[in-house]
Amino acid sequence: MSANKRVYLDFNATTPVDSKVLDAMLPYFSEQFGNASSDHAFGWYANDAVEKSRKQISSSLGCRPNEILFTSGATEAANLALFGFCKANQHKGNHIITCKTEHKAILETLDALESQGFQVTYLDVDNQGSIDLEQYKRAFKPSTMLVCLMLANNETGVIHPIQTISKIAEEQGVAVMSDITQAVGKIPVDLNDLNIDLAIFSSHKIYGPKGIGALYLNKKKQVRLEKQLFGGSQEQGFRPGTLNVPAIVGFGEACEIIISKMEEESNRLLQFRNELEQGLLQVEGAKINGGDVPRLPNTVNVTFSDVDGSKLLLHLKRLAVSRGSACNSNLISPSHVLMAMGHDEQTALASLRISMGQPTTKEDLDIAIEEISKVINQLKTISV
Repeated sequence: MSANKRVYLDFNATTPVDSKVLDAMLPYFSEQFGNASSDHAFGWYANDAVEKSRKQISSSLGCRPNEILFTSGATEAANLALFGFCKANQHKGNHIITCKTEHKAILETLDALESQGFQVTYLDVDNQGSIDLEQYKRAFKPSTMLVCLMLANNETGVIHPIQTISKIAEEQGVAVMSDITQAVGKIPVDLNDLNIDLAIFSSHKIYGPKGIGALYLNKKKQVRLEKQLFGGSQEQGFRPGTLNVPAIVGFGEACEIIISKMEEESNRLLQFRNELEQGLLQVEGAKINGGDVPRLPNTVNVTFSDVDGSKLLLHLKRLAVSRGSACNSNLISPSHVLMAMGHDEQTALASLRISMGQPTTKEDLDIAIEEISKVINQLKTISV
């Protein structure tokens, strides 16, 4: 085991670009550089590449090519979906149901909608991070227009039962939007089977380039959006501007590749996850967050008791892991996800999100267990 090796275990934050993805992208930077909207051979070639990517993604996720709209990422897709849907469907109501553990891209967008007169119900979660389906059913009002719940949590990996959630919403005549960003490529995602109206996801979580994502619009359900951006007719008029052809090509290639190897890779990472958790649970006071419910195979979220969490990441010099919370202007904030699961600030801060990926090896796990165990014991000694 190398004494100086640094280990990256933050694949839920971002992933390296697959070499095959990079090879597919390169010609579109210099050789095939046409604008996909141009009406000549260079533009037609670029447009063909865009449409090929759209087919690759839709085929991988069980939908139709014309149901995929390209954006700069999942955050932009979330803004377009939420603002576009809510503004276009105000005649149906002004109430939205979501959850306290959603990604900040969703929560902050909903906060902006609340400032414009929309009402939002934030569902609680239990200590495992799961919602109560009875509370969910009770949350519906005559004015409810949209349910917005993620498929898999980015911090804990906890998976929500979206098929059941969408069935309940459909019985109420209410649309469903889901952030599927962390789920794609890790667990099977069939948008047709999920029976949702809108979904958002991103390329850089699946070994594709940064700066490109997608919004899924269910055409069978005739989802209506109000335009939020202006200046062109690209992406069915919802996302005007010159298309980022190299990134779109990379997105399609990444999606096709990761789906082709998903089952084998997910089984490998599930075994790694179990081994990692067994090792970490040997540390006194360690607890796995969401350990008793369905989770992503690559994600471990662990809390350590009686530890000064503000010092934890600073001491883990060999590991790239996450606290799962925002650190701005040197202010360390506890994870809103863990706080919603019942943690106090101290234990929420003394938590780590460890997310594995394709490059992760058994040696990486051994290093992580050794390093985390050593640091936790040091911090506990200091605090005594």
